Amino acid sequence: MQGYDYGSTGCYFVTICTKNREHYFGEIVNKTNHVETDNYPSLRATEIGEIAKKFWLDIPNHFPFVILDQYVIMPNHIHGILIFNKNVVVETDNYPSLQCTSWQPNKFGRQSQNLGSVIRGFKSSLKRYANENKIDFAWQERFHDRIICDNDGLNNVRKYIFYNPQNWIDDELNDKNVNDEL
Repeated sequence: MQGYDYGSTGCYFVTICTKNREHYFGEIVNKTNHVETDNYPSLRATEIGEIAKKFWLDIPNHFPFVILDQYVIMPNHIHGILIFNKNVVVETDNYPSLQCTSWQPNKFGRQSQNLGSVIRGFKSSLKRYANENKIDFAWQERFHDRIICDNDGLNNVRKYIFYNPQNWIDDELNDKNVNDEL
């Protein structure tokens, strides 16, 4: 949202893609080749896919105001919900009064402690790890975001993220569109 202060308390749905949609993070496998996850099918992660998960889960250690919600790492992208909680303590499993915060204009000056700085930190740490370990890996520039305004929106995004592996064959981010049975 142009002009919105992305450092505000609120819920953000982000999608971060790899460069040229390369399958750096792994491959989706079917029930026969199951990998332990919460849903089927699931990602058989590469080394960089495992590190991406580790670094994603580490975000709150670098940005204490961030609460991680549902996320999924796919072969060439990551979907996740980041909740910025700069004002009050909330329970991570239930958001009975989730609403968009009142719109605030973007502040001029150093851009830190906002959505861009969180994603920039995550992306740069993963790229640095890949470089240090001589792993072929690159990010697409930028990322996609959406502000989540209410409980219905939050639950819809959670459901979308959860079922993303199951819908991989038809996913618009799956440029390979291999019609393997899942």
